[in-house]
Amino acid sequence: MYPEPAHHTPAERAVTAYQPTPIQPVVVQPAPVVPVQPGTVPAVASIVLPDGRIVTGYAIDHPQPAPVVAKPAVSRTAVSVALGGVGFLAVSAGLLLLTSFIAALTAFIGQLIILAAVIFGGWIAVQVLGSSGHRGGTTVNIRRAVFKRNHFHS
Repeated sequence: MYPEPAHHTPAERAVTAYQPTPIQPVVVQPAPVVPVQPGTVPAVASIVLPDGRIVTGYAIDHPQPAPVVAKPAVSRTAVSVALGGVGFLAVSAGLLLLTSFIAALTAFIGQLIILAAVIFGGWIAVQVLGSSGHRGGTTVNIRRAVFKRNHFHS
């Protein structure tokens, strides 16, 4: 599968030496001078580098960003969502009170019906179980009663 390794003596090996290629110095062309008429003469600044060289140049004014339009502290969407939540809470509380009122009214009407049934039933019971005699008629006290031939004689 793999080729057999070939054994060579040290004298047979070829030695290859690599030499680095020197870098040619790049010739820097000075930039063309373009005359500019500034409104004001910019300040000249000099900087001393750590190796002793002095670099002199003009100070560059950094461009100022455009002013940002002031945004409100809270977005209108957040205010709308909050107001919607408060409105939903108020409606939910109102519906809860409405259902509680309906339940209380239903219980009250049920109690009135039961009370009317008790009073009317009591009135009927008094009428049925009360005195069944005739009112306004003659009262007869029977002390001795004589029954002869299925007739009552007093």
